[in-house]
Amino acid sequence: MFRKTLLLLRIPFSFFLLPVFLFAVSQIGQWNVPRTLLIFFIWHILIYPASNGYNSYMDRDKGPIGGLKSPPPPPPALFKVTMTMDILAILLSLLISPLFTACTLAYILASRAYSYRGLRLKKFPWVGYLTVVIFQGAVVFFATYHGCSQSLTVNVPKLPMLACSLLIGGFYPLTQIYQHLSDKADGVKSISYVLGYRGTFLFCGLVYALGFGVMGLYFSGIHHFNLLMRIQIYFLPVIIYFITWYIQVRKNEAKADHTHAMRMNWLAASAANAAFGTLLIIQHLE
Repeated sequence: MFRKTLLLLRIPFSFFLLPVFLFAVSQIGQWNVPRTLLIFFIWHILIYPASNGYNSYMDRDKGPIGGLKSPPPPPPALFKVTMTMDILAILLSLLISPLFTACTLAYILASRAYSYRGLRLKKFPWVGYLTVVIFQGAVVFFATYHGCSQSLTVNVPKLPMLACSLLIGGFYPLTQIYQHLSDKADGVKSISYVLGYRGTFLFCGLVYALGFGVMGLYFSGIHHFNLLMRIQIYFLPVIIYFITWYIQVRKNEAKADHTHAMRMNWLAASAANAAFGTLLIIQHLE
C-alpha cells in the first residue's frame, strides 16, 4: 500500500513544474534563503505530489499517465495522505505570509475542483486548460516571487507571470495527447482532444512562441535581453524534437503515444530547468 501511494504521488513529476520556481527566484534582487527553501518544499514535495495523488484517486487510471506507464489502482489511504499533505502545506505556508497562504490555498482548491468528480473542471476543455495554466504558471510565479523576496513584496512583475502561464499553456496539451480515448471514455474532453493531434502541435507551438515573445518584451524592458539570448541554446533540442515528433504524428497518429509524450516532457523540463537555473546563477553572480 505504501509503495502504491508513493508511486501515485509521482514526486519526480514536480521536476516538470520546477522551471516556474527557478524563473521566479532568478528575478528577485534579494531573496530570503530559509523562506526560499521552505517554499520549494511546500510546492514540490507537498502540494504538487498531493495534487497528483488526488487526481489519481479520482481518475483511477488504468492506462498510462504522466510519469507512470502502468499506474497501480489507488489504495484507500491515498486520499488521506493527500489531504494530510495539503494541510501540512497550508500550515507551513503560514510561516511565509498570509498572502502566500492564500495563494497556496487557492491553488489547492483549484486543483481539487479540476479533479473532483462532483465538479470536475477537467471535463470542460477551455475551463480546465485555463485553470491549469493560470495556477501552475502565474499564481505559482506570483506566490514564489512574493514569498522568496526579502521584503515579501507584492510588486511582482506582470510580464513574467504571463510568460509562465503561456509556457505552461504551450506545454500542457502535449501531456494529454496520448489520453484522448481514455479521457473520452471517462467523459472528459481535454483541450488536446478538442484540437486533435495535429491541432495540438500547432496550438502548442503558437502559445509557446507567444510565451517567449512575452519573455523577450520583459527582458528588453529591464535591459537584459542578452540574458534571454544566452539561454536560448538550451531550447534547441526541444524545438528539434518537437518538430520531429510532429512530422511523425502527421504520418502516423499512433506516434502520439505515452512514450513520445514523456520524452518530450522530460526534454522540455530539463531544458527549462537548465536555462532558468543558469539564469539564476548569472543574475546572482554578476
